[in-house]
Amino acid sequence: MTDSNIPTARLGGDGPEVGVQGLGCMGMSWAYGPVDTDASRATLERALELGVTLYDTADAYGAGDNERFLAPFFQAHRDEVVIATKFALSSPPDAPFRRIIRNDAPYIRESVEASLRRLGVDVIDLYYMHRRDVNVPIEETVGVMADLVREGKVKHLGLSEVTGDELRAARTVHPIAAVQSEWSLFSRDIEAGVVPAARELGVALVPYSPLGRGFLTGAVTGTDTLAADDFRHRQPRFTGDNAAANAALLDPVRTLVEAHDATLGQIALAWVQQRAQVHGLPVVPIPGTRKPARVEENTAATRIVLTDAELSLLEPIAEKVAGDRYADMTFTSAGRE
Repeated sequence: MTDSNIPTARLGGDGPEVGVQGLGCMGMSWAYGPVDTDASRATLERALELGVTLYDTADAYGAGDNERFLAPFFQAHRDEVVIATKFALSSPPDAPFRRIIRNDAPYIRESVEASLRRLGVDVIDLYYMHRRDVNVPIEETVGVMADLVREGKVKHLGLSEVTGDELRAARTVHPIAAVQSEWSLFSRDIEAGVVPAARELGVALVPYSPLGRGFLTGAVTGTDTLAADDFRHRQPRFTGDNAAANAALLDPVRTLVEAHDATLGQIALAWVQQRAQVHGLPVVPIPGTRKPARVEENTAATRIVLTDAELSLLEPIAEKVAGDRYADMTFTSAGRE
């Protein structure tokens, strides 16, 4: 690969080694308004050239459309990429943004077979439980996932939006390579329980929405310019007075832009990347984009090192954020910690 200039990190004790920044692929098919498939394909190729090897999708993204879209790229570069996908969420056909969570064994087995078919591969490199069904013991869910590893359908296991205690319970059943949770200058609730547990157990953190769904880039500070079908219309931080209050929180980030000849997004990503040193565990954020130029910008953030004084300047931001991450926070681990 040319231009392979980002370092690598290992996901878990025996997990795959990947570029220290991955790529979130959801928006290439769903959630953020109109898509441009040609630009998205070019973005995938450019990311690989830059050393990005972890590509994140899920069966819930566009009811399987995202996995189908990514399949040709994965098949063309099978030995170069680490495929991460997820199960646990489904939506009624007439309510695409409504989420039903399932962790039962029949559903997991049905889901993995469907993902393998859509992706056109024989094995999934990293298989996540997307969300936790609290009515199913996590040990039971991970037990089924472990069976998939033994059967050769999955290589490594991941969990998304779990608590520290849930991670510890899961680890008693099978090694966990990675935990995926929201982590950014705007969202730091996982630092209380999940991050210490992950460090203790040797589990990597894979932060999703490290750019606050675009808010931390300065490009989107409300819903006025969003397409009608953009799911951020349902995000409390983007609406009404919350949006105006949160836009003002970018001022400390702006003070660092000139010093590093960087963009707002690069400073925000550099902060997330540096959580690895701050907390002593592997951290591989997965910013999403559909543009080659943006993936070049994002990966360049891996070369920015913020000083202790600069990190201190950014420290107060999260506690001032107006609005929750989701309208329904029971959808996350935050309410269970």
